[in-house]
Amino acid sequence: MPIVELLFAGDCPNVDAARDRLQQAFAEIGEPPIWREVRIDDPAEPDHVRGFGSPTVLVNGVDIAERTSTDPCCRLYEGADGRLLGVPPLEMLVAALHTAEPR
Repeated sequence: MPIVELLFAGDCPNVDAARDRLQQAFAEIGEPPIWREVRIDDPAEPDHVRGFGSPTVLVNGVDIAERTSTDPCCRLYEGADGRLLGVPPLEMLVAALHTAEPR
């Protein structure tokens, strides 16, 4: 099973939707929904979580989408139809989980 991290700011309006999307992705691949949640605005968290938008999903330490900014901000993802979404598209999450090496 890969290591999955959900990075988010404490005031992120999309974090609950990102959790739901992760649940859906794990159900799609038939694995238990296991991930670590990391508040990027918590100074006690490690440096590798700094500079990501919120929410961001890392699989084995790699951002599942192209990172377009290193500023703390709301993160947007492009859906299959070209619309911008506040959470990663389900297809993107499923693909990242399918192709990740177990850790």
